[in-house]
Amino acid sequence: MSIKVPDLNDEQGQALVRLARRTLTARLTGKDPGLDGGQEDDPLSAPAMQRHSGTFVTLKIGGQLRGCIGSLVGHESIVEGVRHHAIQSAFHDPRFKPLSRAELEEVDIEISVLTEPQPLSYTDADDLLAKLRPHIDGVTIRKGFAQATFLPQVWDQLPHPEAFLSHLCMKAGLSGDAWRRGDLQVETYQVQSFEEHREAGR
Repeated sequence: MSIKVPDLNDEQGQALVRLARRTLTARLTGKDPGLDGGQEDDPLSAPAMQRHSGTFVTLKIGGQLRGCIGSLVGHESIVEGVRHHAIQSAFHDPRFKPLSRAELEEVDIEISVLTEPQPLSYTDADDLLAKLRPHIDGVTIRKGFAQATFLPQVWDQLPHPEAFLSHLCMKAGLSGDAWRRGDLQVETYQVQSFEEHREAGR
């Protein structure tokens, strides 16, 4: 099966980041700062932006996570997914209080556009470790009703596959060594990520 790799350019990626910030600004201030879109030459109007792909919006302050919510599969266009998940990450991530207006200027925004997740077949824990690709693959695990995912960016904090999988299992509410038993459903995916250019209008 061929995998559709995200193929957005940096201009389109930065348009998505601006879209997320302007969406949050409108929610927090009650003023619409003029969202991108609607013009033929606008990056958000490009056909690639209307593709249905999984998206995540990650918020950080001072390098520390402040919110991260998204969807592994594309139920809506990339543009609509970024709008929706910007609001969810800022105000509905259960790990954090809703983003305040004072925090808006401090927050850094990152957009991730995902490939379609693919099942990863493996025989045992050693085989799973061997097949993971650090810094390339995002990983989703499932067991019963338990499920969790880490974007590829999480490898920066957890570069060792054993620790990566252990923390992912704990995120899913499982024991940290659950991955060693060989009975987890595992999927992998890749992302294109775009971080905010501070010099571009902040």
